[in-house]
Amino acid sequence: MIYNTLGKTNLEVSRLGFGAMRLPTKNNNSDIDRVEASKMLEYGIENGINIIDTAYPYHSKELSGNGNSEKFIGEFLDENNLRDEIILQTKSPSWLMEKHSDFEHYLDIQLEKLKTDYIDIYLLHSLTVSDWSKVKDLNVLDFLDDCLSSGKVGHVGFSSHIEVDYLIEILDEYPKWEVVLTQMNYLDEYYQSGVMGLNYLKDVNVGSMIMEPLRGGRLVNNIPSEVNKLWNMAEVKRSPVEWALQYLWNRDDVDCVLSGMSSFSQVKENVDIACNVDRISDYDSELIREVARTYRSFQGNNCSRCGYCMPCPHGVDIINCFTEYNIAHMMDDAKASAMQYFSLIDDDSRADSCVGCMECLPFCTQMLNIPEELEKVYEYFGSEFDHF
Repeated sequence: MIYNTLGKTNLEVSRLGFGAMRLPTKNNNSDIDRVEASKMLEYGIENGINIIDTAYPYHSKELSGNGNSEKFIGEFLDENNLRDEIILQTKSPSWLMEKHSDFEHYLDIQLEKLKTDYIDIYLLHSLTVSDWSKVKDLNVLDFLDDCLSSGKVGHVGFSSHIEVDYLIEILDEYPKWEVVLTQMNYLDEYYQSGVMGLNYLKDVNVGSMIMEPLRGGRLVNNIPSEVNKLWNMAEVKRSPVEWALQYLWNRDDVDCVLSGMSSFSQVKENVDIACNVDRISDYDSELIREVARTYRSFQGNNCSRCGYCMPCPHGVDIINCFTEYNIAHMMDDAKASAMQYFSLIDDDSRADSCVGCMECLPFCTQMLNIPEELEKVYEYFGSEFDHF
């Protein structure tokens, strides 16, 4: 296994981390297959993985419920006497906080579930602009100070699906941030905080972790024939998983890639790739960019995210509604993108809040009929999240 220093934490982390969001299940999302999941963790740890990432809602029956991932991870580490051998990372459910004491309340619940008295890395989970504003008003930074001084938490950070300007704003408000988890893959260089966010993290020596390296498996499943033709032109033949992971590990601003593995074969394949130094040539790097351009040609409409249509007088988040809709079309997977659509866009900002006032039409640089396109988004995703 290859290890990197995680920014200013000085922790040596395996460049492949074990994401515990998509563990194998039996009957439903909350029913973890403990035997198979234990086998996967054992193999990963034996072969060098030293960081496990989980969160309060992972493997719950509902999107933001109290999940079983933390409980399973805690029991696994306790039963195998591995707690002190592993860098354990979990996340505070920011969206559930209503008063300052809630921060400590949920942390204590998580410590109990994880069967530990300390968490190595504690992140504020999936910060949105509105969530950050709310938790800041609840004095979350005082809570983080207390976590660090009490020893309950070793290092603090946040995960986010926000634009780079907001990411930098949050980073600049608290000097004790040490780790940031963002979404990145070769298709998402300019999605959310993207490459600019990674560059900034490197500049300020904050540890960078990556989620969704395979975009929930969509970069390696049901690959369009046009993309396969491009991969066949490569100087070095690689599997789709190798392309996705090595693209990230060839970057000097990525410390750790978290992969949500759901089968033993996936763990074995990812570990094998992580142990291999594979330098991507200039030719193959350009091929990756062409693959990304090809995927983008499948999007649902031609929104360029210029933002001239915003703000909508009725509060519709037009840009992000179109972004998630276009990604779903690119990946030919409505359900997978639905998680982003329903979790990152507020209830009253989704496509079904459009009243057809037409005030946005004169401003669209791509001359889209925005109300008609929003109706398509609504028809595509529906009004309720049913991923589980």
